[in-house]
Amino acid sequence: MAKPLIGVTTASFTSDAGWEYNRAYVAIIQAVEEAGGLPVLIPISVQDEALREIYERLDGILLPGGGDVRPNIYGADMNPLTDNIDDVRDHAEIKITRWAVDDDLPVLGICRGHQVVNVALGGTLIQDVPSEVGSGVDHNVTFPRDTRAHEVNIDPGSRLASIIGSTTVKVNSLHHQSVEVAAPDVCVTAYSPDGVVEALEMPDKKFVLSVQWHPEDLYRDDPAMKRLFKSFVEAAAGGASA
Repeated sequence: MAKPLIGVTTASFTSDAGWEYNRAYVAIIQAVEEAGGLPVLIPISVQDEALREIYERLDGILLPGGGDVRPNIYGADMNPLTDNIDDVRDHAEIKITRWAVDDDLPVLGICRGHQVVNVALGGTLIQDVPSEVGSGVDHNVTFPRDTRAHEVNIDPGSRLASIIGSTTVKVNSLHHQSVEVAAPDVCVTAYSPDGVVEALEMPDKKFVLSVQWHPEDLYRDDPAMKRLFKSFVEAAAGGASA
């Protein structure tokens, strides 16, 4: 059987944190390859017709971390703390996510990608966790990226718990926004101690799962995070061409 083609969405510009994004992309590419997939970077600045043609050749979609989603997409006014918006990326990732869910193509969302899954399917976001949630949990420990910042509690009946092999896991955390209202047909399957949504799933789909942390920075020495990438790639392999 052919290895599945895993499309990884990109950005349309480089921000001040560009070197961190590049590092994250390299880690994701390596994690997908080691899990048995063939990573393919999706150029999101192309026209919709070309984007669709690229999408149709893929067996799975991985939505990586990045900046904030434009609030008007989910019906909210702009919070002054919302920044680093990439409108081209928003447009492309939301389209691709909706296509993939409609076609039951496996999707894995990471950090921003977790938020994109929710917004694409009709959910909303908290635009700034420190000011709006105001808990003692630090959700933005940016260096080093593999710092285990806090614990996550996982629904014991979820796919994520089955993959992780536990109902608790300590994770890294590099974000200031989070899921607010979960989209219809999407299940919240993990929370941090302050109630921030840490994972989403669609149980009726082959594989639609998103996490708020960055497993690509943990997988090298964490078998549970390796299993997360492996499970995603195996789901994508089920639809790969022979």
